[in-house]
Amino acid sequence: MQTTNILWQTEEELFHIVKKELYTAVVGDIMDKLGYLHQFLPPQIKPLRQDMFVVGRAMTVLEADVFGEEGNRNPVLKKPFGLMLEALDDLRPNEVYVCSGSSPSYALWGELMSTRAMKLGAVGAVVDGYSRDTNGILELDFPTFSYGRYAQDQAPRGKVIDFRVPLEIKGVKVNPGDIIIGDSDGVCVVPAEIEEEVFTGAIEKARGEKIVQKKIQDGMSAKEAFETYGIM
Repeated sequence: MQTTNILWQTEEELFHIVKKELYTAVVGDIMDKLGYLHQFLPPQIKPLRQDMFVVGRAMTVLEADVFGEEGNRNPVLKKPFGLMLEALDDLRPNEVYVCSGSSPSYALWGELMSTRAMKLGAVGAVVDGYSRDTNGILELDFPTFSYGRYAQDQAPRGKVIDFRVPLEIKGVKVNPGDIIIGDSDGVCVVPAEIEEEVFTGAIEKARGEKIVQKKIQDGMSAKEAFETYGIM
């Protein structure tokens, strides 16, 4: 999907600006103003390392708990990881692997998955559960957002049952192609249908905040700054 705007001409240009100038707080503020009040994933989903940052399009993955492989009628459930390997191999450049649907009792992401994702040009992983192989992921420097570090494997406990399908994570809807942005303050979801309006507003607000910060440093009061610039 390509996007054009007076501030950017291609998706790559947009993501470059986001990485250079934006952060989840300012993006979330703009979505609040537009009436999109529930776009942040739960605060338990955090970066493995404080300085990790991700921006890319959601490649959604639906996981489900399983309790053994005996008696399953669905052939997908007879496979060791369900459709996880197919989902992983389907990642495209600038995409983020976003996985949910299972109980948070095992790891949904690891080092080898990160290695394959990087090879395909994917830019991060956001999972509604745990990740493992932490040292390996940190060595790869692959942006990974999860509940934290927990080695228990998904293989006998959960399987991917579909991908590139709509997800809901604690009340937040995530559709394939939505833009995911994550940093040390959390992960938010920008619906594709409002992305131009959101990022135009966020870029303008972030640049305005620099001006306001300078004015406050020079002695302007918070009240005067807000009345003058409408930013705080």
